[in-house]
Amino acid sequence: MSETLRLSPLTEARPLYLAIIAGLGCAFVIGKTLPSTMDAVSAIFEPLCANSVTGSQDVVEPISSHALPNVPGKRVTIVRVFYGPGGFTPAHRHAGSVTAYITKGEIRSQLAGGPVETFRVGQSFFEPPGSTHLVSANASATEPAELIAVFVADEGAQLTTLVK
Repeated sequence: MSETLRLSPLTEARPLYLAIIAGLGCAFVIGKTLPSTMDAVSAIFEPLCANSVTGSQDVVEPISSHALPNVPGKRVTIVRVFYGPGGFTPAHRHAGSVTAYITKGEIRSQLAGGPVETFRVGQSFFEPPGSTHLVSANASATEPAELIAVFVADEGAQLTTLVK
């Protein structure tokens, strides 16, 4: 006569209970660490994004930011700037060098001492450190425009400062 060993429903459900407990534990740890991680990430991008574009359709979207290991004290930061129709950025300066690449529409740009220029998709322009960017605007009043900006600046520098 053979006897079959039967597990209780509680024993059969043990792996499920352990998975739920482990999942709750992970959620708790993430919940505790995520705010400080997000604060650290925000601290990198906040100086760039704060008050730098106008209008509800004008947005600065951080893409990445990395310390440059071969250039101590310097950081490269990449952002996407969306301009709604007629959108613009008030006159401003950047802490470091900036290269902008137009990915959509047309952008009007003028550095102090230079002419107003219009850049189209596939074109780029360069801003030397400390130059005043008098005009940075969507050239169209009906279509959106966007550019990718690559900043190389001192670690911790405020990337964009509005000119009063």
